Amino acid sequence: MNDTPGRTTGAAAKTAGAPSPFSSLTTPHAPATPGPARILVVDDEAIARDNLALALGRQGHETFTAANGAEALELLAGADFDLVLTDLMMQGMDGLDLLRAVRMRHPDTEVVVVTGYPTVKTAVEAMHAGAYHYLPKPYDLDEARALVQKALEKRRLRQEVARLREQLRERSLPVPLLGSAPCMQALKRTIAQVAPSDVTVLILGETGTGKELAARMVHLFSRRSEARFLAINCGAFNEELLESELFGHEQGAFSGAVRQRKGLFEAAEGGTLFLDEVGEMSLPMQVKLLRAVQERTIRRVGGTADIPVDVRLLAATNKDLAAEAAAGRFRYDLYYRLNVVVLRMPPLAERMEDVPLLAQYFAEKAARDTGRPAPHIAPETLGVLARYPFPGNVRELHNIIERAAVLCAGDVITPADLPPDLRALAGIAGGAGGNGGKGGAAGPALVLRADEAARMPGGAGEGMTPDGRPMTLDENERAHIEWVLELAGGNRTQAAKVLDIDRASLWRKLKRYGL
Repeated sequence: MNDTPGRTTGAAAKTAGAPSPFSSLTTPHAPATPGPARILVVDDEAIARDNLALALGRQGHETFTAANGAEALELLAGADFDLVLTDLMMQGMDGLDLLRAVRMRHPDTEVVVVTGYPTVKTAVEAMHAGAYHYLPKPYDLDEARALVQKALEKRRLRQEVARLREQLRERSLPVPLLGSAPCMQALKRTIAQVAPSDVTVLILGETGTGKELAARMVHLFSRRSEARFLAINCGAFNEELLESELFGHEQGAFSGAVRQRKGLFEAAEGGTLFLDEVGEMSLPMQVKLLRAVQERTIRRVGGTADIPVDVRLLAATNKDLAAEAAAGRFRYDLYYRLNVVVLRMPPLAERMEDVPLLAQYFAEKAARDTGRPAPHIAPETLGVLARYPFPGNVRELHNIIERAAVLCAGDVITPADLPPDLRALAGIAGGAGGNGGKGGAAGPALVLRADEAARMPGGAGEGMTPDGRPMTLDENERAHIEWVLELAGGNRTQAAKVLDIDRASLWRKLKRYGL
């Protein structure tokens, strides 16, 4: 045997994709790693080192050898290894020091310590330092092979768990951040860069561009992903209620405060708090938020104790906060605290090449939700969509396709299945969705066939009361919520999903309108 460090020994490496020699030992849920494992044997005794490398090489592994810890680290710096088997007692860097170095620099590599002094103390020390196990000398080769198999199996299982966790993270998003446009690729790269850190992120963009989705992605790919992600729309509360929602209150702090209540800062401990529409926050409330951001402490309403909080803060707005600050409507000091890293969500009109991908995704999602076969989108339909400006951005496209997927007669979404505003672009009159009315940014999602429109509170005239006057915003919202609830059979979860709001927001609106 040649003792040159790094010399490959044993059987030649198998071609990529060949079955693992341990494939029969893996569980059904842990597919084997393609090709042989890469194993580094470290021992200052040449005979022991080479014999072990040869025995493992005969099983199909690609084995390397090193005579000491320094040589081992040099090899590890230049290539990835699945497993390191190291002698404990060596000149210079001993096995435990090498073990610690490997765990620090190459955490995915398993380590087995080989020792001629198999005391309980040695075993405990090795395990505490991160060794998979220890192999006492003199050892039986079958025993060594079995231990190697188990160590490699553990590594494969860990990799499989990591892969599945990554898939679950992606699937846990309400809608993936889809898009291949250059602006979307740049956005995804920025999210990947900032997610692992704890920096505050300000997300800017028009309504419907997916600001909360971007915030969820930042959380899901952060070190806080196992903790909670909580979101609040700052524009949905007056100052007093928002303070209580964020910081909590003590019993008796105000009328109706019958017991102590934690706020979102405390509830999101260890996780992420997303402040949507932060530009709607009043100036006095901004002062209180600034203190929480700077001091990392909060004080409940009616309380005197400062409570430390460990929360990552993400904020979003459709306003130009710099202009708001210049106009005196937003505090400069809070703006600078939030404006550490900025994510700009591009409007859909700036990435129209993503419309076909998004449209097909929404069509398939609507089919899954309703239990119907997924429809295809006709090329002429995509042509119509490509000429529409989408003032409501991705959310509007979602509503348009969801509606068309439900109303289309066959398994193809044609231009006739689109709302009137879009059919007009194609020169199509009538059709599956029209009542002939005009719609604004939100119009396409509300335009129905005459028989469906007749079921809406207020009659078939979209946005009109029975006596013919235009509805107020509150009346329109109340009527739409009531109609969606009816279509959902009273299922509030489904209604909230269709309305694109959370259950808590729907509950507040139902209470507000007495529904």
